[in-house]
Amino acid sequence: MDASLASWLVVGAGLYAAAGALFAVLFVSKGVGRIDPAARGARLGFRLLILPASIALWPILLRRWLSGVEEPPAERNAHREAAGR
Repeated sequence: MDASLASWLVVGAGLYAAAGALFAVLFVSKGVGRIDPAARGARLGFRLLILPASIALWPILLRRWLSGVEEPPAERNAHREAAGR
């Protein structure tokens, strides 16, 4: 691997993490309660617990937050499909 490619990958990962950190602060303080009603009024411990995942998964969470979805999607698995739910 070329050193310049490795440098670009490190810079890209750093930018992704920086954007994620900025998003996560806003999301954890205001957004989590908007996309998941069970998280409304959550305490600081829960918010700190979801902070790392919010940094890593920020594009997915941003899309859900902007779409205005209020309820989490229902889990789809073989058991639910077999039960007809």
